Amino acid sequence: MYHSGARQYQQVNSSSEALDADPHRLIQLLMEAALTRMAQAKGAIERNEMDTKANLLGRVMEIIQTLQSSLDHSQGGEISSNLERLYDYMNRRLLQATAHNDLDMIDEVMGLLLEVKQGWDGIRQEYLQSVGLNQPSSASDTESPRDAGHSFSV
Repeated sequence: MYHSGARQYQQVNSSSEALDADPHRLIQLLMEAALTRMAQAKGAIERNEMDTKANLLGRVMEIIQTLQSSLDHSQGGEISSNLERLYDYMNRRLLQATAHNDLDMIDEVMGLLLEVKQGWDGIRQEYLQSVGLNQPSSASDTESPRDAGHSFSV
């Protein structure tokens, strides 16, 4: 997953950050790229640039498929199952948004992905501690990275 995710991110963003990113950060980067592309697609719809819109939303759907394929159902349990269904729903809504040029549907998906991203961002410190990249600052009641659903395999 890590290498395919890095390639996917590179297709969306030429930043060298993807090459140095740990698996947790890579998921963050993919989510950020998807949110950016959806905002750009909304602008394309408003400017009546339908080819650009279709290209951007197609890229977002590829990113969501990459996120979906990174789910670790053996470690993630119910959370990864819920994310699987949510990612599937997001892609279906984006298909509908593409067909109908519906800004509200794109906003809906952006809101859902932003919520997932905020949860993912919230466990960043714990992930870094779990891999020995940062010393624990205090005891945390947050969800463990393995419970968050996405795979951390390199």
